[in-house]
Amino acid sequence: QVHVRESGGGLVQAGGSLRLSCVASGRTYHMGWFRQASGKEREFLAGISASGGQTSYADSVKGRFTISRDNAKNSVSLQMDSAQPDDTAVYSCAASKVTWQSYQHLYDYWGQGIQVTVSS
Repeated sequence: QVHVRESGGGLVQAGGSLRLSCVASGRTYHMGWFRQASGKEREFLAGISASGGQTSYADSVKGRFTISRDNAKNSVSLQMDSAQPDDTAVYSCAASKVTWQSYQHLYDYWGQGIQVTVSS
C-alpha cells in the first residue's frame, strides 16, 4: 500500500508565499500537484519526473509556482509565490508510475488533500 500525504497548507495573504510538501511511501514515483476549488473540477498544476530532471506546469501557475523534489527524503514540494485569491482550493499530491504530465487518470496514488486559502 502506497501512502501519499500532503502538508503545509493554511491561510496566506494575497501576494504572499506558501510552500506545500508531499511525501510518498515506497519507491520513487513521478509526482504531480493538483487542486480543486469549490464548485470546479480538479486541475493539474505541476509535475516532476522521478529523477527530478523534468517538470511540467499548467499555464495558470507557470512563473508563480515551482515544483521540486528531494529523493533522499522521498518528498516533493510546491512553492507558491504571488498567491492570489483564485488560488484558494484543496491541493492534492499524486504519484504515478508513468507520467508527470497533466493526465490525471494516469496517477496511481493520491493524498487526501489540504486546504489552501488566500485572503484578499
